[in-house]
Amino acid sequence: VQLQASGGGLVQAGGSLRLSCAASRRTSSNNGMGWFRQGLGKEREFVAGVNWRGGITNYADSVKGRFTISRDAKNTVFLQMDSLKPEDTAVYYCAVSRGSVSASSPDGIAYWGRGTLVTVSS
Repeated sequence: VQLQASGGGLVQAGGSLRLSCAASRRTSSNNGMGWFRQGLGKEREFVAGVNWRGGITNYADSVKGRFTISRDAKNTVFLQMDSLKPEDTAVYYCAVSRGSVSASSPDGIAYWGRGTLVTVSS
């Protein structure tokens, strides 16, 4: 199982970043996919998810209206992050859910990608 995430970096508050994560087709074509994040000293938390067909998305309240998740036919999931805030600073993890609906709890995740660091300066 391989999940290749990219796109993290340093950005000023108010700026934008776009994360992407490519998953092997065998493991993710019928599964929900999403993003979680973990700030320093904090629990890993759900950010956004998309179902296996890409038509249903869900978001954490803290990112609604600022982040947009999408996926393409090649099982790459994207997270467009706009109006970034310092509190968005965290390691972001791509995830494949156990079922066709994106999981919003770590318990529902089958596979994790390596994290990518997002740092938002004030």
